[in-house]
Amino acid sequence: PGDHGAESVREALVTTVQTLPSHLMRSLTWDQGSEMGAHGAFTVATDIPVYFCDPASPWQRGSNENTNGLLRQYFPKGTDLSVHTREHLAAVAAELHGRPRKTLGWETPAERLHKLLAA
Repeated sequence: PGDHGAESVREALVTTVQTLPSHLMRSLTWDQGSEMGAHGAFTVATDIPVYFCDPASPWQRGSNENTNGLLRQYFPKGTDLSVHTREHLAAVAAELHGRPRKTLGWETPAERLHKLLAA
């Protein structure tokens, strides 16, 4: 969203999860950021429970932390993403979705998502 406020993030997440098949909408795990201050309203709107990691415990979200590291190869910490076009951001996302991951048995995220969507 245009900002990282709790209501904007809630609205964006509600819109996003509604594009997923129901069998993929089981739960959402987040860190302790204030942008999830409206997590209760998100759960009411979507029936998806939200879980929070313990503070200063990045190992509880290992795949997310790994992905953050991959993103830093394209966008150093502190990069203003608003200066990038939507097309450029989509191209980076597509490149990362096509990169094999050890945690997925060397499948790409795109391959794994395709399998989940076909299930």
